[in-house]
Amino acid sequence: MADYDLAIIGGGLNGVSLARDAAGRGLRVILIEQGDLGGAASSATPRLIHGDLSVLERRGFWRVRRALAERAIWLRIAPHLVRPMSFVIPAHSDERPPWLLRAGLYVYDALTNRGGLPASTTLDITHHPVGDALKRPFGIAFAYTDCVVDDSRLVVLTALDAAERGAAIRTGARCVRADRTDTWRLAIVDRGHRRTITARALANATGAWTSLVAETVLRQQQAARAAVQMSQIIVPRLFESDNVYVFQNNDGRLIFASPFERDFTLVGTVTHDFTGDPAIVAMSGADVSYLCEAVSRYFRERVGPTDVVRSVTGVNLSPVSARRGDGTTLFHARRRKAPLLTMFGGDITTSRFRAERAVTRLTPFYPMSRPWTSGAALPGGDFAWDRFETEVDLARHRWRFLEEPQARRMVAAYGSRLPDVLGEAKARDELGPAFGPDLTGAEVRYLMAREWARFPEDILWRRSKLGLTMPAADRDALAAFMANPPRTG
Repeated sequence: MADYDLAIIGGGLNGVSLARDAAGRGLRVILIEQGDLGGAASSATPRLIHGDLSVLERRGFWRVRRALAERAIWLRIAPHLVRPMSFVIPAHSDERPPWLLRAGLYVYDALTNRGGLPASTTLDITHHPVGDALKRPFGIAFAYTDCVVDDSRLVVLTALDAAERGAAIRTGARCVRADRTDTWRLAIVDRGHRRTITARALANATGAWTSLVAETVLRQQQAARAAVQMSQIIVPRLFESDNVYVFQNNDGRLIFASPFERDFTLVGTVTHDFTGDPAIVAMSGADVSYLCEAVSRYFRERVGPTDVVRSVTGVNLSPVSARRGDGTTLFHARRRKAPLLTMFGGDITTSRFRAERAVTRLTPFYPMSRPWTSGAALPGGDFAWDRFETEVDLARHRWRFLEEPQARRMVAAYGSRLPDVLGEAKARDELGPAFGPDLTGAEVRYLMAREWARFPEDILWRRSKLGLTMPAADRDALAAFMANPPRTG
């Protein structure tokens, strides 16, 4: 008998989504990730849960409808990570005419059951706060509702849910060989120790490394695939209003400017073909300048490359024959050959649905329960999305030492599981050493014990974005603390 029903290589969003779905259907699952969860492209997304207006423009009506249905599911199962926001498109005389934008948003509204979200509307931005940060020629704008998400925490909490349903999550582990007969035999180097496991099915969900893993680890021929780089920049906060701007650039692309971690703005996305090693991908100066110029067409405050605090970039794959924004799932099985799933590409919005369909492909090979992930909250997400502000108020009432921005960050990260982090603390000094104004020893210990954090980067850039503001001395202190965390209890 095999050790596991399903082994998954890759701990990005596709991999952890497969693990969560399969574990919840009763399968014995192991996930193997050589670095950190969400350590590559899954933490370099535009952070949007949406139907994608650009797809609607290409008449992809079914795809938009499917994505909008998934948006409603994410709001229901991850209300702490997924937040509705107003998206504002200023009308530009040199780009799409206002009537076309209005017609597109009418169709966008018609394709979804809004579930309490407001319909699109027209704004006179000469007399509206959203116009304060914009140049004067823009008189009207169109507003609609979509969602933003903390992408890297979505990956981690999906993995946490999978683990709580029985999946084994192994970070810092690398699969170096996989032999295929009627089962898969995998050689794994796990934190320096080599061991062998067997699985009845295997999933290759290694993102930009999919072809490399297939050829070197699985030793299989692969069809041609294109690597695509996607990049964003982070700049100091450009506007005070609580909305996302959608700007039409002069090449037809839509550029997003989104509030980011209170004091910053995330601007993106620029995409293009990529060649090289995805482990050392970097954003080019030309891409940085492109995004700066794109937003400077609209904002009063000019943005230049010297204003960029950090760039965010990642690489994923798509088939050469069809650049599918909804991802690709390949399935291969034949007599005396254990099943192989290959899953790559796609956006955040449809990741849950893609995993559900992929795991369902395994049902002829062993019994499992029915699909379930659309109705089960992620850890900490067992409250209604419109109660987020109430949860923040309750947190401030229970832990009175939390300031409003701190409470908001903590609820957005942990939701109803915040007591697991803060416990019964009555004062901040009860939470251990402080690393900057926001991070405490108690939170670090929780992330190490429960969420697979091993290094400072795992906490500062993926479980949070506190690396944007933490002083160097506090980073050094955090590294020392994580290298030898004091025992409690």
